[in-house]
Order: sequence, then C-alpha cells, then structure tokens
Amino acid sequence: MSQFQISNFKFQISNALVIGIWFLGFTASVAAQPPNARIGEVVPRDVREMYDRGLQYLATTQSENGDWTGGGGEQGPGVTGLGLMVFLASGEDPNFGLYSNHVRKACRSIITQQNATTGILGGSMYHPGFGMLGLAEAYGAVDDRNLWPEGKGKDQRSIGAALELAVRAAITSQKKNPTGAWRYSPDATDADTSVSGAILVGLLASRNAGIEIPDESIDKAISYYTKMTAASGQVAYAGGIGGFDESLARISIATLVYAVARRKDLPQYKATLGYLVNKWEFTGPSGFGWMEYQRYYQAQALFQGDVETWEKWNKLLIRQFKAQQLPDGSFKGQFGPATSTTLSLLAVALNYRFLPIYER
Repeated sequence: MSQFQISNFKFQISNALVIGIWFLGFTASVAAQPPNARIGEVVPRDVREMYDRGLQYLATTQSENGDWTGGGGEQGPGVTGLGLMVFLASGEDPNFGLYSNHVRKACRSIITQQNATTGILGGSMYHPGFGMLGLAEAYGAVDDRNLWPEGKGKDQRSIGAALELAVRAAITSQKKNPTGAWRYSPDATDADTSVSGAILVGLLASRNAGIEIPDESIDKAISYYTKMTAASGQVAYAGGIGGFDESLARISIATLVYAVARRKDLPQYKATLGYLVNKWEFTGPSGFGWMEYQRYYQAQALFQGDVETWEKWNKLLIRQFKAQQLPDGSFKGQFGPATSTTLSLLAVALNYRFLPIYER
C-alpha cells in the first residue's frame, strides 16, 4: 500500500469514527463528517445556500494560477491558503468533486510561492501561518498524484513536502526570536499576538496532520501568550505586559490557541473564554476593527470553548450574513471582496464541522 493510500485509509477510518462523537481534544488525524451533517441535525439551509453562493463567487474569481488577485484586496499564499480551506470545509470531494480543480490550483499556487531554500511562504509572516494551515488541511485529503499536470518539473513539491518545509521555516524563525513567538519578518526579534496566532494555529494543524512538531516550540509560544493575557481576559498586541484593550479578535486568537494546544487548564484560557462568553452578542468590530478577521477567530474560539454559546452566536451571525451577502455571493469588507468573502464563509464553516482544525 502506498503512503497516499495509507493516509487515505486513515482519513476514511477517521470519518467513520468521528460521526456522532464529541472528541475531548485535538487528536484525530483528519476529520470528520458527511458534507451536510452536523452533530444531531442537518446543516441549516440558510448556511448551505449562503455557503454555496460564496463558493461559486470564489470559484469564478480564482485566477488560473490558483490565487485571488482581483478587486484590489489582500493576496498571497496565506490568502490562498484560507481560500483553499473554504473549498475543503463543506465536504466537497477534493479530488473528484465540483471544485476539485480549484482545490488543486490553490495547492499548486501555495507551493510555487514557497521559497525552496528557506521554506518561507510569501512576505509577511501571516502568509506562512495561513498557507501552512491550508496545506495541513489538504494533506492526506488531496491526492498528490493528480496535483501537478504532466510535464511539470521535478522541483514541484508534494503537499507533504511543502508542509514539512513550511513547518521547519516557522520553527527556525521562532528559535531566532527571544520572545518564543513571531512577528512580521522571519528574522524579527519582537512578536505580536496576531501574527503569532496565525503561525501557531498552522503548526498545531500540521501536528494534527501528522507532521512532527517539537513540544518545546508549542510550549514557548503558549508561554508568550500567557504573558500577554491579563487576568481580565484581555490580550495585548505586542511589546511587554500592558496595552490591554477590548480587542475581541486578539482575545479570540488567544482562546483558540490555548484550546487547540490542549491547555484549557490554564487560568489565562478560562479568563479569555469567560470574556468572550460575556460578550457573545457582540458580533461587530472592536478594538482596531477588522470585523471579518475577528469573526473568523471568534467562531472557532467559542466553538472550542462553549458550544452552547457558539450556537447562539452562530444563529445571530447567520441572520446578519443573510442580509449582508451580495447577489454575486461575495461579502464586502476591509480586505477586499475575495478575502472578506473567504473569512466570512470560514466563520460559518463550523456548521459543517468537516475540517480537522474544527474538531473539539
């Protein structure tokens, strides 16, 4: 049996086990459920219709190179990684389904933008984080044998090889940083909780996919977050202790990384989760704004920490999104139509609970 067949077999076994079961940790190798099944109920029709329109928009605006460059918004391998996750999240077959070609194009785009020597994806360190996350979710689900068209050079890496290279790059960057976390540059000596969240979630997703991640790397990053978390549950952005404000985006990021790193025992986790639960009705921007970014993390943090609160918040968000989605399936936002649509769809993708990163 080939390595891919073994991975695919594990993927199928995981599918069978996870249906109807609540996992108390971030342990399975690959998720999860049939495309339109939730735990105990069918995915709401409003979500399916909204998501399908959004998928069609992203499919029609994806370039031949596999990325999203139009509309004057954000672009790069990190943006492509998030877009890739949208296609994977609803359970469409990534190899033979309606959007399988879009999935392959997105994977190729991320890999071709990776520095073959350093492993870095794109410029800003947000790109390695989200790009690594996208590759981790595709690893084991997308058949590498169909990834590259015939005639491509031997230097075109597999998803697994690109993911391992990206992981090594992230860990190398962390070792250079005295804070044990990450900033905009791979050679930075300071850090912030936003960039670090993107990198750390990418590493945790890679570990979940079977890539070896040293415990020391995760422990150092979590230690950084604990120092940046106040007893109130507020989370600072950068620098030393202090500078706490009501940024639900940063509070959500911290809650999520504590949860998926299996550190729900920390008082800082309980503080950040408590803060979010107390503010569950607030789905608008806070702190420095970035509403789509905030909702993307807020959805995951609430789901990981308090499912009952997430369900109430999710229903409120769905009502808002129904009113906000444009006729072409896109969403307006601060990041341009493609990225804002991507982040918005991922905020409701937990209704499918298909991606490994969405397991509890």
